[in-house]
Amino acid sequence: MTAAMLATAVLPTYAQAGPVAGVLLVLLRCVMSFSVGGEYTGVVAYLLEGAHAHRRGLVASCASASSEIGALLAAGAAALTVWALPPDALVVWGWRIPFLFGGALAGCVLIARAALAETPEFHAQKRSGTVPDRPIRHILSGHRAAIARGFAISALGSITYYVGITYVPAFLDATGTMPETQALSISTLAALTVILVTPLTGMLSDRIGRRPVLVALALVAIMVPAVLFAGMTANGLATWTGALVMAALGGAVSAVGAVTTAELFPGEGRLSGLALGATSATAIFGGLTPVIAHLLVTGTGWAGAPGAMISAVALCVIAVFVRMPETAPLRQTR
Repeated sequence: MTAAMLATAVLPTYAQAGPVAGVLLVLLRCVMSFSVGGEYTGVVAYLLEGAHAHRRGLVASCASASSEIGALLAAGAAALTVWALPPDALVVWGWRIPFLFGGALAGCVLIARAALAETPEFHAQKRSGTVPDRPIRHILSGHRAAIARGFAISALGSITYYVGITYVPAFLDATGTMPETQALSISTLAALTVILVTPLTGMLSDRIGRRPVLVALALVAIMVPAVLFAGMTANGLATWTGALVMAALGGAVSAVGAVTTAELFPGEGRLSGLALGATSATAIFGGLTPVIAHLLVTGTGWAGAPGAMISAVALCVIAVFVRMPETAPLRQTR
């Protein structure tokens, strides 16, 4: 991530390198995306393995909250750059500043992470000799059901986040409710909402278990999103209310989903299990659904279409949530 961001900041222009500049930019953006995809699951696993058994939901939810803090920093750096520079300077060289800032920040994080110790669970596995030589084969041979459950959880978490939060500014612009530049202010409040909701949801899952929270959130995701998206086009209070409720739903699913998917797998091969289940679902339901939602809105003229997509996914996965075993240690000890 550090190298990709710094390389983007010093990327040659089209006038200097021609089409190669565009190709390099796309490749560097792909590297950043791959880095984020691999990093998030690693952070969740690390936090989970280092947390007290009865506080795993709260601790793991910090991964979701911290990602939103990063989003706020990115939005703030971009907004400050746009505010401080005239348009001509912004186009010529000013756009590089946020990438320099991000690269420097990523470098600081890299140095800090280099000093982190491995988790007690990993050390215990090494001492007992249970760390598998082929973790992917190990997970595929004995934990296929967990992979499927992780896929289902991440499918709902991804579509509620990427359609219910990330896509909202473009949705408001596409429906003529407000220009996307103005709608970005809603994104800021949505990020703050996620930061507030995620630890509360994690704490709730520590108290009553992961499965009841997942089932309740799936029920909300079945009944509410289409109504909220349709109501957002009315502008005014309905727009803000709908966007913030969707942000709360997306943040809540992400919070409980993070800890549950990690708890589905044993420490031996946990990251491989998360990659096969959760990360693959994110690629599908996070990467493709905003585009599909936009095509449905512009093609059908129905503002509730993005919400209907969320409801359809929730309807498909709720049976998995109802039947899955409870993973929270607190529930197992009762």
